[in-house]
Amino acid sequence: MFYWFTDQDGSRQRKERKKTVSFSSMPTEKKISSASDCINAMVDGSELRKVRSNSRVYHRYFLLDADMQSLRWEPSKKESEKAKIDVKSIKEVRTGKNTETFRTNGINDQISEDCAFSIIYGENYESLDLVANSADMANIWVTGLRYLISYGKHTLNMIESNQNNMRSSWLGDLFEEADANNSKHISICAAVQLIKNLNPGLKNIKIELKFKEFHKSKDKVGCGVTKEEFIEVFHDLCTRPEMYFLLVQFSSNKEFLDTKDLTMFLEAEQGMAQVSEDTSLEVIQSYEPSKEGQLKGWLSLDGFTNYLMSPECHIFDPEQKTVCQDMNQPLSHYYINASHNTYLIEDQFRGPSDITGYIRALKMGCRSVELDVWDGPDNEPVIYTGHTMTSQIVFHRVCDVINKYAFVASDFPLILCLENHCCLKQQRVMFQHLKKILGDKIHMDPPSPEDSYLPSPFDLKCKILLKGKKLGTICISSEGEVTDEDEGAEMSQRMNIEADELPSIPLKKFQLSKDLSDLVTLCKSIAFKDFPTAFQSQRHWELCSFNEVFASRCASEFPGDFVNYNKKLLARVYPSPMRIDSSNMNPQDFWKCGCQIVAMNYQTPGLMMDLNIGWFRQNGNCGYVLRPAIMREQVSYFSANTKDSVPGVSPQLLHIKIISGQNFPKPKGSGAKGDVVDPYVYVEIHGIPADCAEQRTKTVNQNGENPLFDESFEFQINLPELAMVRFVVLDDDYIGDEFIGQYTIPFECLQPGFRHTPLQSLTGEVLPHAWLFVHVAITNRRGGGKPHKRGLSVRKGKRSREYATMRVLVIKAVDDIFKTAILPLREATDLRENMQNAIVPFKELCGLSAVANLKQCILALSSRLTGADNNPLLVFNLKDQYPTMEPQGQLPDVLKKVVTTYDMVSTRGLFQVFRKKIVDLYKSAMAFHENLHDMAVKEGLKGRKLAKAVESFTWNITILKGQADLLKHAKSEVQENLKQIHYAALTCNLSKDGPSGSTAGSESRTRPRSLDAIPEKATGEDNKMLRVN
Repeated sequence: MFYWFTDQDGSRQRKERKKTVSFSSMPTEKKISSASDCINAMVDGSELRKVRSNSRVYHRYFLLDADMQSLRWEPSKKESEKAKIDVKSIKEVRTGKNTETFRTNGINDQISEDCAFSIIYGENYESLDLVANSADMANIWVTGLRYLISYGKHTLNMIESNQNNMRSSWLGDLFEEADANNSKHISICAAVQLIKNLNPGLKNIKIELKFKEFHKSKDKVGCGVTKEEFIEVFHDLCTRPEMYFLLVQFSSNKEFLDTKDLTMFLEAEQGMAQVSEDTSLEVIQSYEPSKEGQLKGWLSLDGFTNYLMSPECHIFDPEQKTVCQDMNQPLSHYYINASHNTYLIEDQFRGPSDITGYIRALKMGCRSVELDVWDGPDNEPVIYTGHTMTSQIVFHRVCDVINKYAFVASDFPLILCLENHCCLKQQRVMFQHLKKILGDKIHMDPPSPEDSYLPSPFDLKCKILLKGKKLGTICISSEGEVTDEDEGAEMSQRMNIEADELPSIPLKKFQLSKDLSDLVTLCKSIAFKDFPTAFQSQRHWELCSFNEVFASRCASEFPGDFVNYNKKLLARVYPSPMRIDSSNMNPQDFWKCGCQIVAMNYQTPGLMMDLNIGWFRQNGNCGYVLRPAIMREQVSYFSANTKDSVPGVSPQLLHIKIISGQNFPKPKGSGAKGDVVDPYVYVEIHGIPADCAEQRTKTVNQNGENPLFDESFEFQINLPELAMVRFVVLDDDYIGDEFIGQYTIPFECLQPGFRHTPLQSLTGEVLPHAWLFVHVAITNRRGGGKPHKRGLSVRKGKRSREYATMRVLVIKAVDDIFKTAILPLREATDLRENMQNAIVPFKELCGLSAVANLKQCILALSSRLTGADNNPLLVFNLKDQYPTMEPQGQLPDVLKKVVTTYDMVSTRGLFQVFRKKIVDLYKSAMAFHENLHDMAVKEGLKGRKLAKAVESFTWNITILKGQADLLKHAKSEVQENLKQIHYAALTCNLSKDGPSGSTAGSESRTRPRSLDAIPEKATGEDNKMLRVN
C-alpha cells in the first residue's frame, strides 16, 4: 500500500504504509439518535475491555439487565451476583482516560481517548475503567448510563415522553404543506425534493433509493409517500449521531437543550463570553425549525445541527475577516501577498499570457504583481517572459486592468514589480500609459533621508508603488545607464546548461528614461552583495530581489542575519528559473526568515499555493499580515532554522479532534471504484522547523456521506504567530491515494470549540456542502496573541525544569547586569510553572482531561458537591476578588484533595513583583545598546568575537523581554482562571450567598471569547509596552 507525502519542494512522493481501517462508522449500521437507541444497544450488550491498574486488560461482554437495575459482565471468576454494579450506586460516568487507573496504566498510550470511559460507583468512589471498540460504542454506553443515573426506574417513561416529538411535529407540518390536496400522501418526487431542500448535500438518487427500499421492505405497492414514511426516511438519512451524542452531553439528559443548557454549551465549549439566557433564546429562535421548540425555548437535535453548521460555528475567527491588525507600522514589518509572472496562466516557458492572470490575482488580495515589459510592434510595449515562447499582452491593456482592479479587494498599497527591457522610445510610451491610466494613484513623494523606515500601509492607502531601476540623484540628463534585471534570461541560460555548477550571469547595462525612473520612489531595485554591505550601506527605500536558490542558501548559512536584514529592508524572493513548469516554492521557508514579498505562481494550484492563500486569509484578506514581534524588534534574537522553542515565547499545545465529515465528493478523475469513497484525514502543521508535523486518521471504508473518525491529535506549536494548520482529506486506494479536499488556516485564526471546516478543491474552489466537523482546543497559551480566547495550562508529563540562560559577552559592565538577572529569571520560571502544574491535578480530580478549562471543571465537580440532604458540601465565597472554597461540613477524602489543590490553583502569585525586577534589568541593559560596539572594541573584541558579543547581547535582551511578557500573561491567566471559577460557581448555584448575586446572564451576546480577566488596579508597568528603539 502506498500514500503520497510532501517533500521539501512541495512535490508529492510515494511512500509505503500499512492500510488501516476504522469500523466505527460502517454505512450499514443503525444510526443512534435517541436515548432509547442507546438503552436498547446496552440491553443487547457489547464487548468492552476492562482495564486494571496492574496494566492487565480483560475482554468482557457487558450488558444491561432488562429491568435496567444492574450492569453485568461475563465471563468472570466472581459469582454472577458479584460481577455486576447496581445502577443506583453509580455516582458518575466519566469520558476519556481520566481516572488514576488510566493515567498510571502502562498501556495508556495504546488506548484511544475517545474510546475510553469510566464508571465511578460506591461510597468509596471506585472506578470501573472500560475501553470500547469504537468511539460510537463508548458514546452509547456513556449516554445510556447517564440517563439511567438521572431517571432510574422512570427512564423509559422519560424517553417515551421526549421521543422525537419536536422533529415529528416539524416534519409533519412540512409534509402537510406539500400535501396541498390533503390526500395523506405525496409523490416520491415531491418527497425527494422536500428532503433535498432540508439537506442539500444529499444526492437525489440516494433519497429516491431510500424511499424505494423502504417501500420494498414493507411490500408496498404504489409510489405515494405517507407522512410517517417521510419522517422515517428523513430520520435515516439526515440524523448525525455525533451531533446527538454532543447534544446529550449538555442537555441534562433530555432530548433537547433548554436555554440554561445552551448557555452552558456556548460558554464552556464555544468560548463565548458571559452568555445570557436571552442570548441562548436568540440562537434558538434563529436555528430551531419546530414551532414547539421556538415557543418553549428548546433546541432540538435538528436545531442544534443547524446552529453548528451555521457561519457562527465555522472554524475561522470572524474577527479576522476584517482588517484587525495594526496597519501603522513600517511596510517592512508586514508579509505582502505577491505574485510572480502574474501575466502567465500556465507554465513559464511555453504558456499563454493573459490579463485574466492580473484580474484573478488582484481579486484574491494580491498586493505585488509583476510586469515583464519588452519592445513590441507598432511602438507599443508588450508583456511576456523574455527568451521564451510565452505569448504577449499589450502593456496598456494591463495598465487598464490594474487601474480597474487595484483596490477592489484591498485599499492598501499595490506594488508593481516593473522589469523594464524596452528601448528609450518605448520607455517613453510606457511612461505615458502609466501617467495617463494610473495617474495620481502612483506614489510620487520621494523618501525622506531622515527616516529610517518605510511609511506604513495605512499611510500609503490606495497608492501604487513602482518597483524598478532608478537613476542616481546626480543624473541630470533625460536618460542614464543602469544594470538590467532579466529573470527570463536566467531561466533560458539554465535550461541550456546541464551541469551542477552554473556560471554567474554577467550583468547587462541598458539605458533608462529619467521620466520612468522618477516614478520609482520607495522601491528602488538594487543588486544584493552580502549582509555586511547591506547593513552598512543599503537605504530603507532600496529593495533586493533574491532568487529562490540563493535565498535558501542565505536562510541556511546566515539565518540570523537574514532575519535582521528584513527588520528594516524589504526583500523579494522569486521562484527558481528551473521551475519552468511554474511549480511553487514553499513560502514558509522564506516567511520564517522575515522575507516580506514571496512571489508565487498563482496559476499553479497545490500545497504551496494553499499555504499562501490560507496565510493571507487573515487580517481581512487585505494582502498584508503583521510579522511576529520577534522578527520586527530591532534588538531581538531569532534564528529561522530553530528546531526548539523560541526565546521568550511560550509553546502552545494544539488539540484537534477530527469528529466526522459530510458529503465528500468522489476525487476528480477517479473511476476505478465508481462512487465509493474511503476517506481519511491528514492534519498538517506548517511553520518554523520545530513546528512542522503531521498526523492522520484511520480510513473509514465506503462512506463519503457522513464518515465518523473520532480521533484526537496533539501538536506543540513553538511560534504560534507563524504556524498554519492544514486539513487534507484523501481517498484511500490501493492504486494511489487521491485528493478530495483541503482547508488551510493560520493558527491565530482558529476558533476554539466544536467547528465546521469548509473543504476546498485542488484549485481553491469551495466544494459544495463538503465539511469536516472538528473540535479545537488550545492550551498553555502564554507569551502573546489572545490569551482570553484560549484554554488553560497543560502539564506534559514529568520533565526537568528548563531555565533561561544568560550568555557572556566578555564586556564586564554589561555582563554584570545580566548576571544579576539569573536569579530573578529562575524564580519567575518557578512561579509560572508552579501555577501551571497546580492546574493539571485539579483537572484530574474533577475527572477531566488537560483540554478542559476551569469552568468545565467546576461544572463537572458540581454533581459531586451535593450531600444526601441535597445541600452543597462545598460553596465558593465570591465576596473576595479571589474566590475561595468553603467546606460546609465533613468532606470525603476525594473532596479534601480537591480543596487542597484548588488553593494552589487560585494563588495570586507574585507576578508583578518579579516582572518589575526583570523590566528594570532589561532597561538597565538596553542603556548600553547604542555604545555596545565601542565598549566591545575597548575590551579588545574584533571580528568574529565582536559579532558573537553583539549576538549574545541580543539573545539576553530577547530572554529578558520575553520573560517579562510571559509573566504579564501568566498573571492574566490566573485572573482568567478565577473569572471562570467565579461564573461557574454562579451558574451551578454554588456561591455562598446563593444565586441572587448572579451576573452571568446580564451581558448581551458577544462574539466567541472566553471570560474577561478580573479587573484590577492597573500599574504603570502594565500600561506600558516594552519598546526597543
